[in-house]
Amino acid sequence: MARRPLPRILTNSAPLARMAHSASLARSREFARSAADSASDVFHPLITIGRGLRRLGAAARGRWADTPKDQRGPLAFFVAACVLVVWLVPYGPLLALIGVMGAGAWAGRERTPVVTGPSEAETERLRALYEALVPYLSAEGDPSPLYAHGGDWERAFAEYAFDDSGRLERLQLKYPAYFTDGEDRSRVRIEQVLYAKAGRGREYRFAWDELANQLTLTVLDALPTDIAAQRFVTSPGETVLGFTDPDSVQRTLPVTGGEETRDAPPVVWRTGQRSTEPHLLVLGQPGTGATTLLRSIALQALQHGDVLIIDGSGTGEYGCLVGRPGVLGVESGLAGALATLEWASHETERRLIAGNRARQAGGAAPDDTRRPLWIIADRPTALSHIAVAEERDDPQRWLQVPLRHGRAAQVTVVVADQFETAELLSDPVRAHTKARVVLGPATAEEVRAVLGAPPHTTPPAQVPPGRGYARLGNAPVLRLQVPATPDPLDDATGQAHREAVTALLPEHTAPADGAEPGEPVTGGKRMDVGKAVAAGPSVRAEGAEADDGPPADEGPAAAAAAPEAKESGSTAEPLGASTRVRTDKGGEPRVIKGSVEAVRTEG
Repeated sequence: MARRPLPRILTNSAPLARMAHSASLARSREFARSAADSASDVFHPLITIGRGLRRLGAAARGRWADTPKDQRGPLAFFVAACVLVVWLVPYGPLLALIGVMGAGAWAGRERTPVVTGPSEAETERLRALYEALVPYLSAEGDPSPLYAHGGDWERAFAEYAFDDSGRLERLQLKYPAYFTDGEDRSRVRIEQVLYAKAGRGREYRFAWDELANQLTLTVLDALPTDIAAQRFVTSPGETVLGFTDPDSVQRTLPVTGGEETRDAPPVVWRTGQRSTEPHLLVLGQPGTGATTLLRSIALQALQHGDVLIIDGSGTGEYGCLVGRPGVLGVESGLAGALATLEWASHETERRLIAGNRARQAGGAAPDDTRRPLWIIADRPTALSHIAVAEERDDPQRWLQVPLRHGRAAQVTVVVADQFETAELLSDPVRAHTKARVVLGPATAEEVRAVLGAPPHTTPPAQVPPGRGYARLGNAPVLRLQVPATPDPLDDATGQAHREAVTALLPEHTAPADGAEPGEPVTGGKRMDVGKAVAAGPSVRAEGAEADDGPPADEGPAAAAAAPEAKESGSTAEPLGASTRVRTDKGGEPRVIKGSVEAVRTEG
């Protein structure tokens, strides 16, 4: 039987296409969509309550299934008793219905899914970091390598965190036990890889835990640079070198930064008889804040002691201290520096002798030996170079006694110089300055050469003035930001900083008769450096007899008066070329009389 052909409307798709794209059908679809949206908005509370009741019912069934069979009877009895009590209470069923609907609405609300784990971009960063560490943390023959190409990075990275911009903020990784974490070269290689892959331009801290075979990388915030010179809350013998990270020290000080007062973690250097690092050495590049640090130390030292300043650069950076009470002298020339340091050397000897005699007599040390004396030498190598050219003594030679015996005599030496001339520093300066500071841009090798240990942080992208590292003895290396203490006499100094420094300076003392304004004064008396140098080696502070010696506050001016006292018939013998101090095996200083050459040969 022959089939009858289908109607044309069923075989031809053109009419159907026209119907599908007709305007009436489009309006119908739009109306249906609007009606569905309106109905969804109207019935949304009911949908939410229904979803919540379904979840509560599923939770109740799960709780019933988890309940042991021997406890189902008491549980059913308890539920029935609750239902009976609710039924008997006035308005109980209505309140129960309202409570069930509220619980259903709360349980059926739409919850934003909690994002767990890193995003896709963060995952790619971690995977790239893992692959970069594979050549350095893997070894052939490892049956279960922690680091392998295409391996699981989640096994190696225990913790990780990203900031809002998607950059790595913290990372704790594990490394194999056979990795040589005790060698600095191996550590530096891993730190360089992490620094390159985690993103340059920020400072990172690397904390190695050799016991647990873990390395923690942390991004450090920039140290504050708005802290200016001010009175710090410290006890006598404590000097604030600067400020560091909060988790590096266990102490904070109230400071004023800008217009607010806050607590900041300081780097406190302790001096005195019980100090293990009685002297300080500062090295850095020109313009990195070494003079600023020395000026800050001088202002703090003037609170409880006397200060003697040697300005080897000769730029007048310490002119604001001239004529101030407690400032024994500010010398920038070779002749004045030699005379001043020679006096300081023999003043240290005098203090040792006076203190030793007082202890032998069973009494306390004299007051003039207990007041701290600070010797601040800025770029002494510049004067050493001039001394070699003029065939004169090296000024650093007179620092030997204060460096060796300064702790017992309450004498503190602070030396600052530049990297280019660091090899010109004398051996006593290098040996006795256990507190070290490095300022300005420096490589890890340079920091290690000065501080004795490499820094555990990466160098900053931009180094502000006064930024560097500090290490006190065998303590860890700390980041350091020196408080802003510019020269108030400099025209480039801002008004706020000028007022801050000026407020810390003692008031000017009246110059002695015949002294011109601007000349160095010491303790209110004029210091004639020319006479002190012309007097030669006989210019000494009297120390053989502690009772007849000059007062400590007369400073270097007493050195020039020693020969006159001898000619006038004074019984006190000056501690000059024929009198020296030597420490015996018991550690007590004793006087040795004789020629200088004999003493040098003997000791």
